[in-house]
Amino acid sequence: MPEFPDEAFHWILALKPMSAPTNGKFQDHYDVLGIDPKADSDTIQHAYSELAQKFHPANPTTGDQEAFEAVNMAYEVLSDPAQRYAFDNLKGTDEDLDSPKFSGVQFFNSLGREAGLRGALLCILYDRRRSKPLKPGLAVRDVEAMLETGADELFFVLWYAKQRGWVASDDKSNLLITVQGMDYLESNRPSAALVMPHIKPSALEDHEAPANVLVAALDAARTSRPSRNEKAS
Repeated sequence: MPEFPDEAFHWILALKPMSAPTNGKFQDHYDVLGIDPKADSDTIQHAYSELAQKFHPANPTTGDQEAFEAVNMAYEVLSDPAQRYAFDNLKGTDEDLDSPKFSGVQFFNSLGREAGLRGALLCILYDRRRSKPLKPGLAVRDVEAMLETGADELFFVLWYAKQRGWVASDDKSNLLITVQGMDYLESNRPSAALVMPHIKPSALEDHEAPANVLVAALDAARTSRPSRNEKAS
């Protein structure tokens, strides 16, 4: 198979059409990319890159417009946590259909944890937009690498945040905080004690500092800051 120069290939991917297959049939996106339904974001990206290069119409030996569109559609859905979550629920699994289960006590324990994880997600995306206003998006795999969470839990939290309108995706499926997300975070400021346990030490600029020191410092700064009412008085 002929090789495209890296710059040309990335340019091609940036312009990839996101149209659905024209035959109107149900498409199993995992089968199209040849990956397992539990595949992580890196595996999805790798499979997509290989197949998009293989089937791109500009490829004189293996180009296939219909296959290329199917691959693009699969990537568009599976690289977006909200769309992937919806697709997984639509597709279902044999295990879920045969014997659905309730997670019991684990469900009740997860309620508080997911609130903290949502706060951590919004903090990361808010910080990114503030510090990198010309490049405010983060790839899902980068967010996954920054948070102490599994893929299923992250997808659920992202689905919730997108339904609320706090998080959106750009045309490359990067995650961005919205104005609504910023307003929510500022109106419901999470404490460092709630957020920091969900962020990996390696994702912090000062990752050598002990987590409890960081939490104490951030909470001290937050509590010492005068409120709006105090400023007004």
